[in-house]
Amino acid sequence: MNKLDDKGFPVDSQLLMVLPRAGASIKNPDIRLPILQADEDGYYLEMRVEADPQESTEVAVTRRVPLEDLSSEEWEELNRQYAELDLSACVDQGISKGLEKIQDRKLQRLFMALLTFLNPRQVSIVLYLYKQAAQQGRGPLVHFRSNDLLESLGYTRTKDGGFPSKLRSQLNRDLVALHRTELVFAQSLRKGKNVGAKVTIKSVLRIKDYEIDNIPRDFDLAKAADYTYELADAYTVSLEFFEGPGRTGDYVLFANNIDITQKLGSNAKSDYKTKLLMYLASRMKWDSPEDGKYLKISKQYLFKNLDLLGSNSSRNNQIFWRTVDELRESGYILSAQELPGKKRSSASIQFQINPEQLSCSSPG
Repeated sequence: MNKLDDKGFPVDSQLLMVLPRAGASIKNPDIRLPILQADEDGYYLEMRVEADPQESTEVAVTRRVPLEDLSSEEWEELNRQYAELDLSACVDQGISKGLEKIQDRKLQRLFMALLTFLNPRQVSIVLYLYKQAAQQGRGPLVHFRSNDLLESLGYTRTKDGGFPSKLRSQLNRDLVALHRTELVFAQSLRKGKNVGAKVTIKSVLRIKDYEIDNIPRDFDLAKAADYTYELADAYTVSLEFFEGPGRTGDYVLFANNIDITQKLGSNAKSDYKTKLLMYLASRMKWDSPEDGKYLKISKQYLFKNLDLLGSNSSRNNQIFWRTVDELRESGYILSAQELPGKKRSSASIQFQINPEQLSCSSPG
């Protein structure tokens, strides 16, 4: 019996195992910059995150957006616009700067969605949906009101009881990005004496339907994501990675009191607390914690997955330990200590995970 069974919600292990790689930022050294890809199945905008050969817990993941119903002329125009993408500016000066030469708003937003995919705000949305799935008991199907989700994210209502159009628009774009960005990854598959590979293609979620409270209102899901600033009033989504504790018994339990509120005025990319929490959850599935609660992780890989990649090691250390303190105050970890390695670059951090807040379950 798990300590969280009565007050926690499960998130499937397969999703957690690929999530940090699938959400790697453009500054991550394992990122391969976006390309336009055409094959017999269609056209794609895709971006690959390579596995680090020195780290066995990392898998290569390709995130891709199918570009549907394109004519050959539109494909040529897409290639012309793609040439305007300033990838070095995206890395050095910020994604908005790198995209400013692209005139087509839809393509600009597609690139933005791909380059910022599974940022901490989107991860918080996914956690909210898994929590709702546990409460609603409809398997992978989750129905929710948009305003309820915005409220759970900690945003402030306007005087009329709604939310600013900028926040509403951002939520629809986040949901559509999670819906149409596919994750492609391979896992080893043993067949007799041979070792092959099983290739999986999944979106984090699929939008099944959406509701508009005011019928005369004109709303189109894709158009809103690509061109306008709108949000449907309610959505039903299917969680594509969802297996459910009854089917596989392979998941991580998160406490129901998990805080997904967004910091006021803060950019999602600076939410190191969510990044570290999800990385620890993923390593719980990869590493099988010692005594069920001790994780020893290379400091180098922690920093890489937290986007602490600059040369200012003092600043990186300050941010890291401040983030550790936040997780300790929130109750997710009980302690963390640095263990020196033979070389300075081989230091590791040992975490003591609080099983009351974060707990691992395996089949059997």
